[in-house]
Amino acid sequence: MSKYIYDLPDWPRFRWDAAALNEQLAEVRHRQGWLLGRMEGLGFSLRAETVLNTLTQDILDSSEIEGEILDAAQVRSSVARRLGLDTVALVPADRSVEGVVEMMLDATQNYSAPLTAERLFGWHAGLFPTGYSGLRKIKVAAWRDDAKGPMQVVSGAIGKEHVHYEAPVASRLKDEMRRFLDWFENGDAFDGVLRAGIAHLWFVTLHPFEDGNGRIARALADMILSRIEKTSQRFYSFSSQIRKERNEYYGILEQTQKGDLDVTDWLFWFLSCLGRAIHKTDSVLEAVLQKARFWEQKAAASLNSRQKLMVNKLLDGFEGKLTSSKWAKIARCSQDTALRDIRELLEFGLLAKDAAGGRSTSYSLTSSK
Repeated sequence: MSKYIYDLPDWPRFRWDAAALNEQLAEVRHRQGWLLGRMEGLGFSLRAETVLNTLTQDILDSSEIEGEILDAAQVRSSVARRLGLDTVALVPADRSVEGVVEMMLDATQNYSAPLTAERLFGWHAGLFPTGYSGLRKIKVAAWRDDAKGPMQVVSGAIGKEHVHYEAPVASRLKDEMRRFLDWFENGDAFDGVLRAGIAHLWFVTLHPFEDGNGRIARALADMILSRIEKTSQRFYSFSSQIRKERNEYYGILEQTQKGDLDVTDWLFWFLSCLGRAIHKTDSVLEAVLQKARFWEQKAAASLNSRQKLMVNKLLDGFEGKLTSSKWAKIARCSQDTALRDIRELLEFGLLAKDAAGGRSTSYSLTSSK
């Protein structure tokens, strides 16, 4: 007898205690409305900057949950290029970065378009443009098969593996995914936030692809959230909050997939995590507003493209200390040009030398000191 919910007789008739979720659901709905109302009061450029920051972080964190670290500058440039934003000194992005950005933007920008198997195959092909996951060749743009054995979520060293979950056999996937896709577009009407939670759980339980299921499941949740908010502009990142709560995320998934079809506990966690994600938007918005205030105060300074690039990088949270050699490398200029750019910013009062320490002089924005 299977210990997983997909083999229960009434699968996939999920049920939950609506009364137990009402308070949490009302809180999330209130925060969604408050956030969207606050964003409406901002100008276009500030909203666009918030969307760019949110989508960039969402893509970085969703990939990090699966152990893949993407280059932040490449992700930001790829998102900005597709949204027509931040066109100063964009950097080229790898195919793997372009693919995950395309998937996320298709889910959130084209949220009203029907979800189909072919669309999911396109997302999967974008995630794995070479046909490899790391060094492992995988089946791309098609439902997985069992040629390499059952699909399992495993942890632990070789020989001491612990199986957290085993997905349904591949022969079931065609019918199971047809049922999921029909529900996604035509299923019973209930609150959209709960639908996002059910869609996420249902998809990762089926685990229809050889790899990339978690990232696609989170994109599907974002797609439903975009539908209920009726906007393609994302101002909060569910994936970023899941990354912070990764252990709890995997724990509640395993508990739910090994339980019965009462998913109240899963939905309660999903709503709680989503509420915390929306609440965290305050810090994202404050960073955008701080950046806008900085440029308003320094409007008189006439900067070249390299200087604008580097100042924006500092405003976005430059890692480590900024030195002339790092400036030259990032801005793709000579050391002499970098030093000249820095001297001008010192004269404008935008940069200041850090207190002596180490072999190289470093610099910080005056507003951050």
